[in-house]
Amino acid sequence: MNLANRYRFHDLGLLLLRVGLGVMFMVHGFPKLAGGPETWAGLGGVMDKVGLGFAPTFWGFMAAIAEFGGGLLLAAGLWFRAACVVLLLTMVMATVMHVSKGDGFGGYSHALESAFVFLGLLFAGPGKYSLDERLAGSRLR
Repeated sequence: MNLANRYRFHDLGLLLLRVGLGVMFMVHGFPKLAGGPETWAGLGGVMDKVGLGFAPTFWGFMAAIAEFGGGLLLAAGLWFRAACVVLLLTMVMATVMHVSKGDGFGGYSHALESAFVFLGLLFAGPGKYSLDERLAGSRLR
């Protein structure tokens, strides 16, 4: 029995996952980014739950940037692992926010699932169809 890796299209799978998720996070992040300081302050208020209650507008702006900019970097496969870390942290805080509001599983499951996806992608890497691979090649492996 040959136990060789038969996943010949894993790089294509990573590309589809990256682009699909990246675009979706850009779509979710843009209204938050365009919402301005009032929206950002509302978003950033969740940081109080982890002892960082100062500067909610700043934290909300950072969350909006993380979703939109992180989605863009994810889709392009540029600074991929940094984008995964930022998106992972943002989804952990989104999970905290939903749980602290008393939302049930249906309320926080999307954020928690996304956090697991970003954690997995952090380890898997962007694949060969990415700007990171194009620019740095084998130095990233």
